[in-house]
Amino acid sequence: MEAVPASRSSARDIVYNSLRHDILHMILKPGTKMSEQEVSEHFQVSRTPVREVFVRLFQDGLVEIYPQRGTYVSLISLAQVDEGRFAREVLEKAIVREVCGRLTKDDIVQLESNLAQQEVCRDNQSYQQMLSLDDRFHATLFHICGRDRTWQMISQLNVDFLRLRGLRLSRHYDWDRIIEQHWAILDAIKQDKPDLAEAIMEEHLRMVIVEKNLLLAEFPDYFTEV
Repeated sequence: MEAVPASRSSARDIVYNSLRHDILHMILKPGTKMSEQEVSEHFQVSRTPVREVFVRLFQDGLVEIYPQRGTYVSLISLAQVDEGRFAREVLEKAIVREVCGRLTKDDIVQLESNLAQQEVCRDNQSYQQMLSLDDRFHATLFHICGRDRTWQMISQLNVDFLRLRGLRLSRHYDWDRIIEQHWAILDAIKQDKPDLAEAIMEEHLRMVIVEKNLLLAEFPDYFTEV
């Protein structure tokens, strides 16, 4: 494999991470055309690393590349949203059972701090930060069980699930139920009640089924398999 100069590698990673963040957080909307020239000028890099980033984003399923037409942010696949939700439901129900009885004082402080920050985001209507904190709350449960690689695996399956959640949070600021469910999951774990924690987690992750239908009606052009 050809060695990549450090400066080129760094530039490519910066562009990739920035564009990936903006796509996942719905700053770049589904169907948006992406220009190599504009991205190159914005990040002050050559078009070569930008072209490599577009290929990487295509491999992630986040953009579509059409010869002679250009590169576009992928539409959200309803099939992949459901597959991502299914994978998370199966694994996260198992995780909350496994984490019961394992929380340390530091774990509790970290999770409670996360939820307190979610409440601040709700009050400030900061949906990007809320989405990141929501993701981190769930990731922390996996980390406590020593299953970081499992979380990374399902995160790869969940790009469309995450984009749908970002769209929902950016449009509807009634986040009380989400935060209440997070607190309820944590309380059930602290009380070593795995059946209750599992039931709340299932309800929590199935909220996306209702949200999907609401968002479909509001943004039909953002989705495939409509």
